[in-house]
Amino acid sequence: MTNQKGSYLGNALAWITSPDIAVAGKRFFNFILIGVIAGLGAVIFHYLCELGVHFFLDFMAGYRPDAPAGEHRLLTPTDTPFNRWILLILPAIGGIVSGWLVYTFAPEAEGHGTDAAIDAYHHKGGFIRGRVPIIKTIASTITLTTGGSGGREGPIAQIGAGFGSFLATKLKLSERERRIMMAAGVGAGVGSIFRAPLAGALFAAEVLYRDPEFESDVIIPAGISSVVAYCIFCLVFGWGSLFDSPGFKFQNPLELGPYLVLAVVLVITGFFYVKAFYGVTDFFRKLKIPNHIKPAIGGLITGIIGFFLPYTLAFGYGSAQKAIFNELSISVLLALAIGKIFTTSFSIGSGGSGGVFGPSVVIGGAMGGVVGKLFHLVIPTVVATPGSFVIVGMAGFFTSVSNTPISTIIFVSEMTNSYHLLLPSLLVCSVSYLLSQRWTIFKNQVKSRVDSPAHAGEFMMDVLQTMKVADLNHLIKKAIYVRDNMPFSEFKKLFSTTKQHYFPVRNSDNRFCGIFSSTDIREVIFTIHIEDLVVMSDIMVSDIIVTTPVEDLNTVLIKLTQKNIDALPVVQEDDHGVLIGMLHRRDVIAYYNQRVKAIRKNFSRNF
Repeated sequence: MTNQKGSYLGNALAWITSPDIAVAGKRFFNFILIGVIAGLGAVIFHYLCELGVHFFLDFMAGYRPDAPAGEHRLLTPTDTPFNRWILLILPAIGGIVSGWLVYTFAPEAEGHGTDAAIDAYHHKGGFIRGRVPIIKTIASTITLTTGGSGGREGPIAQIGAGFGSFLATKLKLSERERRIMMAAGVGAGVGSIFRAPLAGALFAAEVLYRDPEFESDVIIPAGISSVVAYCIFCLVFGWGSLFDSPGFKFQNPLELGPYLVLAVVLVITGFFYVKAFYGVTDFFRKLKIPNHIKPAIGGLITGIIGFFLPYTLAFGYGSAQKAIFNELSISVLLALAIGKIFTTSFSIGSGGSGGVFGPSVVIGGAMGGVVGKLFHLVIPTVVATPGSFVIVGMAGFFTSVSNTPISTIIFVSEMTNSYHLLLPSLLVCSVSYLLSQRWTIFKNQVKSRVDSPAHAGEFMMDVLQTMKVADLNHLIKKAIYVRDNMPFSEFKKLFSTTKQHYFPVRNSDNRFCGIFSSTDIREVIFTIHIEDLVVMSDIMVSDIIVTTPVEDLNTVLIKLTQKNIDALPVVQEDDHGVLIGMLHRRDVIAYYNQRVKAIRKNFSRNF
């Protein structure tokens, strides 16, 4: 019994000290560290935003935007009276300061940070310069707290992503690991600032692609980092969801009709948002003035809109909170949605710094409120709670502009603590996604893993692994044998009558025992006085690289590439002395191309 216990203990110790466990432990520690930094970054950024709003909007302009139920003002409001004229010029002042910062120290920090992180994942091996998160944080704080319209997820995503990239670079990890750690930082930052850790992890894995596809390598690391970051943020600012809701429930199937109408409205609005955003972006890029002046012009236009519609400035989460509790009229909701589209486009599209998820939540919630209120007026027994349309509208709108249906559903559910609307959210997000695949607010998204430079060659390898040598029987070519004791002078006569490049060799028992190529005979063919002394066994290679009918084509190509040869002998699986024929590299590649073409044709026919 003692020996048996000792054996169990020994096995347990061996498992704990195994190299795989050690590597997993290091990775786990790295993901926790990323979560800690992202969480602390979210805390610092939130403090900076509170200070900025207090000093610029409250103290200078007397404007005190409403906050969502889950956030509380950290500073006592001032007694400054509301002044629209100061509010008009504040975004321009913020624009010129943030523009100077960005274009002087880190031009890649302009715009919305999540798209920059997506670009780094696909095209830069997950590399982000160390200064980018710092500049992004400061510039975004200035842009957003002086009245610029944007979200907090862009800068905090770059804080987490930047540290993940920095840590992987310092540890000299591979590009793949750096990409994963960078994406984990994105999930941690977004999950913490919006108090939605599960959604943050899923978002980091889903936002990389336009197709409904997840980067599976990212989900678990991002989940670990996101949980840690969320806990740190909530330990400082309190637990609970960002928004409060009355506990809406979906109980009437007839309500699905109005929800379908909502999906169409959100898709139309989403299309307008993306076109407006990138129309403004293209306009400012073509404008022939110094780059750091452009955000000031965008800020001035934002201030002009805010002069008439102050609630379209800054974050706007307080307005979304009011919409959930049915406290805003249809006209205000419509003005909020349209105004927010333009203030966000001019604030961020001109080169300002901020995220696009936050404004999308407000715009979608406002349009959801409009549709919900209209149906409530017409069929109050079916649509009894217009506020539920606000929550579903948040999810459906961001889906329509980002191609992230799954993570967005979870996002809004976690942000509003409203899980009873999952069914209508799933319907609206699914329809919104299907109708809006042609556009996206994240221009650096790629269609799928096949199209990502980060996965170059993986699709080819996956397809090749499904093909066997036996599938290419019709392409395996018979070869002319030579005997191992054949004199080279006799072989010369044979060689002059064939275009064959590789020559298998048989021994006296008629078994395959070696091979040589036309390159191998070069030294002998020009030395006439020894050609009667040399036999083919002197030239052949007996340490043969072969393949069998059951081997996959990926393995075949690896063998061909490693030795830089153009053909492999195909032998019987159970007897390598029996040669079936020669399989050429060009035939393998041609067969692969033919199969891929057939796969794509079949996919197009089905969809």
